Amino acid sequence: MAHEIIWTKRSLIRFNLIIDYLQSEWGHLATQNFINKSYHILDLISLYPELGSIENQEKNIRGFLITKHNRLFYRVEGNRIILLNFFDTRSGPERPNY
Repeated sequence: MAHEIIWTKRSLIRFNLIIDYLQSEWGHLATQNFINKSYHILDLISLYPELGSIENQEKNIRGFLITKHNRLFYRVEGNRIILLNFFDTRSGPERPNY
């Protein structure tokens, strides 16, 4: 049974910022590829919620590399998957803000 995907305000804002950046710098094809890949991964995670690697055991936060530059952080709560953030891996060595 598929889990319900819940977008937090932060995850939605970050996702849209990535899309805006891709559209302005790389064009429609790169943007569409990122969107398609993201939704494909969300479909996989909704079916297999423990697919992502454990990023923070205490907070039950998992991560999944979408592209070599973008990582998704999420948490499983019952029958729901809470999308916490999309993180640009090129942002430097700081910790990601879940």
